[in-house]
Amino acid sequence: MHLNKIEKFAILAKKILRKKSVNVLLGILLICLVTLPVKAQVFVFPDLINTNNWLPQSEKNAEVSVCIRLDGICLFQVTAPQENVSERVGLIQDRLKEISYLYFAQKDPEAIIERKTINNLPNISVTIDGQEIRLMTVTTLDVQNEGVDIATKANFIIEQLEQGLKRGKKERESIYLVQKGLISVAIVGSLLITNLLLSGLIKQLSSSKDRVSKSRSGQPISTLLIRREQWNIKEVQYRLLQITQGGIWFAGVLVIIGLFPYTRIGKIWLITFLRIPIRIGIVSLVTYLIIRISYALIDKFSSILFNQDLLAGAVESNPRLHLRLTTISLVSRSIITIILMVIGILVALSAIGINIAPLLAGVGIFGVGVSLASQNLIRDAINGFFIIIEDQYAIGDVIQVGDFSGLVENINLRITQLRDPAGRLVTVPNSEVRIVANLSSKWSRADLMIPIAYETDIDQALKVVDEVAQKMTQDKFWKTDILDNPEILGVDNFEEWGLIIRVWIKTRPLKQWNVSREFRRRLKVAFDSQGLPLPIRQQKLWFTHDSSDKNSHPPT
Repeated sequence: MHLNKIEKFAILAKKILRKKSVNVLLGILLICLVTLPVKAQVFVFPDLINTNNWLPQSEKNAEVSVCIRLDGICLFQVTAPQENVSERVGLIQDRLKEISYLYFAQKDPEAIIERKTINNLPNISVTIDGQEIRLMTVTTLDVQNEGVDIATKANFIIEQLEQGLKRGKKERESIYLVQKGLISVAIVGSLLITNLLLSGLIKQLSSSKDRVSKSRSGQPISTLLIRREQWNIKEVQYRLLQITQGGIWFAGVLVIIGLFPYTRIGKIWLITFLRIPIRIGIVSLVTYLIIRISYALIDKFSSILFNQDLLAGAVESNPRLHLRLTTISLVSRSIITIILMVIGILVALSAIGINIAPLLAGVGIFGVGVSLASQNLIRDAINGFFIIIEDQYAIGDVIQVGDFSGLVENINLRITQLRDPAGRLVTVPNSEVRIVANLSSKWSRADLMIPIAYETDIDQALKVVDEVAQKMTQDKFWKTDILDNPEILGVDNFEEWGLIIRVWIKTRPLKQWNVSREFRRRLKVAFDSQGLPLPIRQQKLWFTHDSSDKNSHPPT
């Protein structure tokens, strides 16, 4: 009957292996689930999920409960003080190993499991082929956390021991080993097919990431933000597939090892050895994925800011807008990365059993000390963040802060660096930036004071100024820098040397100085052609004769 079942299984597996893609994967997995005995399935994964049954979880506990295993399967738990638990568990495991060796060596084994009372405590012994081996004594510690009496616990151990020996004998039969061997082959086949499918998806995502990364250069801001968001999402998908691929192989190896009684204990050893690395790896991967997701959310937030700026009248090709969004994105990413990495480290320490409460307390005290010692640095960082988020100024702007003015060459959360007209690099802490004048935010203005001599016809002079302004506005070279029609405000003041005509010209950022120079040049040429003189600073000296001056002499 068993041979017929194996032959049917082999024929069915062969047919399914001829199918492709998802049908193959689902078919093989279904066969594995159907043919696995129910009890074998029960013991495949619990050890991976729950390590409390076989590892002491806290050194502070007075007593520790540990599993007694046969062929890697937990039969029952024993409890002992922390300092004696290893010795007691090792002794019981050695005796159980001797019992199982004698039992499995018999062709038709028969084990007599007895409970004897010694010193008012039940002692369990096993007799095989006339040889009696004492297994253990059931103590009050073994039942204190289970809510049963000692007799019930002893009966449970006897029952589990009897079932474990019979199961171990059955699992060593050739029929069972052949069946599990075929299942292992099916699992390996399903792993290979799954790996092939996942490798294809990973390759597609990798190519898609490369295409998105290459297409990000030279794109408008709106497209660039969308591409960056897409790249971060694809990066998360890519890493998840890689994790899934590695996890499937790891789980498959554990399942195959757990199918055979000779190797099942290897699963426990493997999990024990990799318990801490696996936990640290999982926390690290989750932290990385959360960081990438936060990057995508930051890009989404930047896109919202960009759309608001467009509604406010900003131009998509405005390099200032691009610079602002880039700066906000970089600063936000840095802050989020640091915060999430610190949280990830704390979670990893907690996951491997380290009590982080004293660590947090120490970090808190250290943080208070550092914050008191670095108040200026904190103020710099806070003010720098608001400078960036409020767009007070950005790299490439010309600003005036206190007694200093110049081109902004660098800005971060701590400092702002200016290049003044003399070429000096001025570093200003952001906490000192209280009142700032931005000379190039969105647009600039050429504020011109045109001097006119008092003897000049003022109406003619105003007409010439207006003509020069209109011609310059229509010039193909200068009209791109002039954003609006010049405003001739009229006579603005009377000075000692002449009248002052004031002119405003709205220009692109940082173009006001070039426009002013060209306008003055053209105005000088126009005044010369119209015979309109520019005023010259001069002084008149008056000499008078004072008879009361004793030192004065009459002119000769």
